[in-house]
Amino acid sequence: MKAASHIYWCESDEKVFNLSIVIVTGSSGLIGSEAVRFFHRQGFDVIGIDNNMREYFFGPDASVNWNTTQLVASLPRFRHKAIDVRDASSVDDLFKAHGNNMELVIHCAAQPSHDWAAREPMTDFSINATGTLVLLEATRKFSSNAVFILVSTNKVYGDTPNNLPLYETEQRWELDATHPWSEFGIDESMSIDQTKHSIFGASKVAADVMVQEYGKYFGLRAGVFRGGCLTGPAHSGAELHGFLAYLVRCAVTGRPYTVYGHKGKQVRDNIHSNDLVQCFWHFYRDPKPGAVYNIGGSRLSNCSILEAIDLIAHLSGYKVAYSVSNTARSGDHIWWISDVRRFQRDFPSWAYTYDLHAIMNELIEAAKERYGAYVVAARATRSGR
Repeated sequence: MKAASHIYWCESDEKVFNLSIVIVTGSSGLIGSEAVRFFHRQGFDVIGIDNNMREYFFGPDASVNWNTTQLVASLPRFRHKAIDVRDASSVDDLFKAHGNNMELVIHCAAQPSHDWAAREPMTDFSINATGTLVLLEATRKFSSNAVFILVSTNKVYGDTPNNLPLYETEQRWELDATHPWSEFGIDESMSIDQTKHSIFGASKVAADVMVQEYGKYFGLRAGVFRGGCLTGPAHSGAELHGFLAYLVRCAVTGRPYTVYGHKGKQVRDNIHSNDLVQCFWHFYRDPKPGAVYNIGGSRLSNCSILEAIDLIAHLSGYKVAYSVSNTARSGDHIWWISDVRRFQRDFPSWAYTYDLHAIMNELIEAAKERYGAYVVAARATRSGR
């Protein structure tokens, strides 16, 4: 691994002379922007690839342009490229220009929604599966010594978790205490076959398996992180994606929130974007080709939707105006908690820095800052003015 230097960009031709470059796709999104900032702090030059497809998926409210502007303005060794990851020619040109100077590729770009994927399956698959293959090939051809990290998803397991022996409590579904996954959560031995993945889950399976194959077949130093609910203050939460951030936004702004199915008792584990990027840092320093890790909040940081609504009210005083639909999202998980012990065994010095309360407090403060005008209006409405 080469040490990061501090040689800056040549503005005349935008070529990098730094010997340590990190490329981040989806660089203006939640995990991407966290990774950009983290690796920039370590002294790397960072190239971000993001063409704001999130606005196309979820509308103007989900645009990440605000984050792009912040990154460009605040990070002197960061350059943004509005490249579509499906555009093999543009991706190849970028990777070829930087070649063996590239230390790491963090692939966060994706179409992330169950429901949206069913509207445009071809678009979903082309982004999630073909886009990943384009990046893998570019890495193999031009930067074969680089580490490659895919941000995958627990949705590769489809709805198989719903077959676990779950029982209902007042505010959540829970796994029977006698089951071997009850204490620590679901590990990587769960099958990804013979299950309803959703269209989104299927396209992510293709990407996930292909990254593993490039690690095992070609020896690329590639790893897969199957995330639970990834969250943090940079999340542009939308109704179709970003459960916790969108729920907090609804609480702060007074926007009504709809819970889809399972009585609002479906359980998610939540990991802060900073803790996930710390995982990437550990993997980068000691990559294990073809490795797969479940990564999420584990038993440390998990909640049902109803529990999250109560916690928001407790921490902030904001109440969520919500309704519960009897129609669940197809393929949605009733209960998911990640067993992260495989990653902890491989990287014992990694540890969480955020629990659920810390995550929620940060989301609330970020939402108040970003949606200040809505907050004033919501408070006025609540007080009857």
